[in-house]
Amino acid sequence: MKVDYIIVGLGLAGIAFAETLTNHKKSFVVFEDDSQTSSRTAAGGYNPVILKRFTPVWNGREQIEFALPFYKKLEDKLGVTLDIPVLTKKIFKSIKDQNNWFSASDKASLKDFMDPQLDKNNYNGVLADFGFGNVTNTGWVDTNVLLDGYRDHLQNTSEIRFQSFDYDQLNVSETSVSYDAIEATTIVFCEGYGVTKNPYFNYLPLNGTKGEVLTIHAPELAIDFQVKSSVFVLPLGDHYFKVGATFNWSDKTSDPTEEGKNELIEKLKKVIDVPYTIVKHAAGIRPTVSDRRPLVGVHPKHQNVAILNGLGTRGVMIGPTGAKALFDYLEKGESIDPEMDITRFS
Repeated sequence: MKVDYIIVGLGLAGIAFAETLTNHKKSFVVFEDDSQTSSRTAAGGYNPVILKRFTPVWNGREQIEFALPFYKKLEDKLGVTLDIPVLTKKIFKSIKDQNNWFSASDKASLKDFMDPQLDKNNYNGVLADFGFGNVTNTGWVDTNVLLDGYRDHLQNTSEIRFQSFDYDQLNVSETSVSYDAIEATTIVFCEGYGVTKNPYFNYLPLNGTKGEVLTIHAPELAIDFQVKSSVFVLPLGDHYFKVGATFNWSDKTSDPTEEGKNELIEKLKKVIDVPYTIVKHAAGIRPTVSDRRPLVGVHPKHQNVAILNGLGTRGVMIGPTGAKALFDYLEKGESIDPEMDITRFS
């Protein structure tokens, strides 16, 4: 069997690259073993502002402008709803917070996203003595609907194999790669934290960060916007909300913990004061990099062995542009942005 590409991993990165190949009429086969859960655990949020420091996200505007049409096409293709625009309200903790908001909202890179008019309204159940700042052009992509829908699509087209990838069985020559009776021009690894076991790319400084999230049911909380404080509270509909997230740099398991749950509960006490029940608790290892930039490029010795990884906490934003950058390099010889090119670690 001959294809243009083999893709290993079908999280946000794998889907972004597979769909980029489809859009350019390239053939491929995906290998997926469900070993990584970060794309399913992810809130799927997109936001061009780092609200902890009131600074712009790296390439945030460009990423969102490219990603939203990308997901719209996927919605049409899969017959599902993926993109849910939601206003984000940053809770101010002090007058200093308000002043910092005013200063940031006047900057050219942020003024299109940060409303200079403070929101001093009271919302039942939300604790915000100093009011809110509104961030526009935010929302979330339903990653579980995306993952399920795309997997079903690839099953229908016979473009996916649900099995673990054995690196020892991969044969790499100057002009092609082969694996399990499949010959391809190029292989692309989109394994998330699983790349730490990959002999071709385990030298890269991908420091997985465990994140835990809760889904709660709060019948008295009737907000249709996302609240952002020490945790986010994201409305899912019917008084269900996703709450997150923790950041644990030492635990490399994908198992939910009592410690993570209790941390979220304690932080949530400072954000809402209405009763709720926890209906789900999930965890995953984010593929994070020390410089908070993705890992895009090819192996230093094998130009047909490539990687798309390190999407971190903003996978739905970075995935589509990262996939385009890798495709344009492999197929058109265009250079990769040095800030995401893995040669920065060579």
